[in-house]
Amino acid sequence: MVDAPITQTLEKHPVDEILPAPKMFVYGLQHVMSMYAGVVAVPLIIGTALKLSGVELTYLVAAGLFMSGVATLIQTLGFWKIGARQPIVQGTSFAAVSTMLTIGTAKGGLDGLRAIFGALLLASVLAFFIAPIFTKLLRFFPEVVTGTVITVIGISLLPVAITWAGGGAGAKNFGQPTNVGLAAITILIIVLIYRFLPAFLSRVAILLGLVLGTVVAIPFGVTNFSKIGDASIFQIVTPFHFGLPTFAVGATLSMFVVMLVIMTETTADILAIGEVIDKPADQQTVTNGLRADMGATALASVFNGFSVSAFAQNVGLVAITGIKSRFVVAVSGVILVFLGLFPVLGALVNLVPLPVLGGAGLVLFGTVAASGIRTLSRVDFGGNANLVIVAVALSMGIIPIAVPTIYNAFPGWFTVVFDSGITAAAISAVLLNVLFNIVGRKEGTEGPIFSEAPPIASISDEDEERLKSEASRRFDAGDSRE
Repeated sequence: MVDAPITQTLEKHPVDEILPAPKMFVYGLQHVMSMYAGVVAVPLIIGTALKLSGVELTYLVAAGLFMSGVATLIQTLGFWKIGARQPIVQGTSFAAVSTMLTIGTAKGGLDGLRAIFGALLLASVLAFFIAPIFTKLLRFFPEVVTGTVITVIGISLLPVAITWAGGGAGAKNFGQPTNVGLAAITILIIVLIYRFLPAFLSRVAILLGLVLGTVVAIPFGVTNFSKIGDASIFQIVTPFHFGLPTFAVGATLSMFVVMLVIMTETTADILAIGEVIDKPADQQTVTNGLRADMGATALASVFNGFSVSAFAQNVGLVAITGIKSRFVVAVSGVILVFLGLFPVLGALVNLVPLPVLGGAGLVLFGTVAASGIRTLSRVDFGGNANLVIVAVALSMGIIPIAVPTIYNAFPGWFTVVFDSGITAAAISAVLLNVLFNIVGRKEGTEGPIFSEAPPIASISDEDEERLKSEASRRFDAGDSRE
């Protein structure tokens, strides 16, 4: 007896599913819209701080979009042992902004930009090769470290947004009511979008705030349309467009610390997206994803872009939409590459007046700080160890933000490292975490931080029920009095 042929149908996992082209484009465009503002913000921050010309700034924005697209394709499609092959959107990372500003403004202009690219190139190449080791050292980067660092990232960027809201450093009309008013209107627009518009539009609230804020600013004469005429319609992104990078030990060390922070954030995103798509990431997947992160950053430094990393907001978008296909996100990468090849599109972004950008920046950078606080909310503060780690690391990070000149008398290498609040906080948090939580830790041996202070109180579930009962009785008593 001959058995009938058995046809085995191997169903693809949703992450490897290829959807119809129209759906792929729409879903991919949705990813781009939710992260576009974050990608263009970093080139605008760096280019404006270094006082680049309109043409140079436009090119920088286009390069940022182009490299974000390339990085997304590397991460989603993958090759060899590079790329997590997950639906992860890569974009320009905010984590390195503070450090890049410190490195760049030390020289200024194109010299500062070349110094940034040099530090990025060396630091990312080194991080690429240690990726397999890093995935085995994650215990040195728990939430108490990453939460503190992310919080300082947001705090360190807020002064930049405040300066923009006033009209820009050195502006003759700095702090005028018109400038501050435009920033306030932009914030109001963003808040109203978040509160009242559908979820999809709320995810691009920053971008819509920039667009509508710019429209509101037109009657006040602060929008310069001549920038569009300076930009070419089509332009190939070429290696070392701004000149060969320059290298310095202090700048590279400072940037390498930032690479470790970015790798920590990307690891968290890879693990999170693995849960969302029902395909948990193993150690090899994380390692491959980190290689893609650092390899793309090294490539970006050659092609005039900045550090790239996984965008957490797009992880949330995958969870909300339920679209798990990595090829949808690959389409997002193609769209970003397309946008980067047309600098005139970057020039449209460059129309945004500084006060409007400052208003959006306050929300955007404040959100980064709030994300760090949310991470810290998951930390166990039952004893004093983690409290001390956060307290000291935050203080070290805020020192150069509050008093930028405090390290002026120190050697140059020290200044480059510790003038960055993010770097100072990261080094402090990692070392303190090792001291308190890893080396020779003994449970139950922590003493009070202030010997005369009472222990920190907490509200238990029983307390909440009792308080609710008390509130109900007071409410009833009030009714009877009426």
